[in-house]
Amino acid sequence: MTDTDVAANGFENGEAAEPGVRVLAQFIRDMSFENPRAPDALRQTSGQPQMDVGVEMNARGRDDGLFEVDLKLSARASREEGPLFHVEVLYGGVFQITGVPEDAIEQALLIECPRFLFPFARRIIADVTSDGGFPPFLLDPIDFAGIYAARKAEQPVGNA
Repeated sequence: MTDTDVAANGFENGEAAEPGVRVLAQFIRDMSFENPRAPDALRQTSGQPQMDVGVEMNARGRDDGLFEVDLKLSARASREEGPLFHVEVLYGGVFQITGVPEDAIEQALLIECPRFLFPFARRIIADVTSDGGFPPFLLDPIDFAGIYAARKAEQPVGNA
């Protein structure tokens, strides 16, 4: 086994490498910000707007042995008089996963990888809402393990 084989397979001295997730790249795949009632919606009014927040995660393997993970975050704010803003960010990353058992890779991809991406996507949403004339919208931390568990619970038995 050459040094290249050791690095590629994550083995040293015949033993599996420590489990690890490395972020090799991260990027905005798609982004949208709508401010349909500007500038009238920017006037200060009393009360908090109604907020709807959405979270989606997707992952796929690549031919080079790496993985792509997408985290889609959306936020929609409105008041009785109409919508204030709608923002969507599809933020992606390329990950290398080593030393993780085959049956735990899905959890790494849909729990751990989105945890790495979330702070960057959150900052983008805060910046774009601020640039749109609103106070920065800071998403609360997300329980990716809870979302994963709920998603698994929705799957019919036998469809793992």
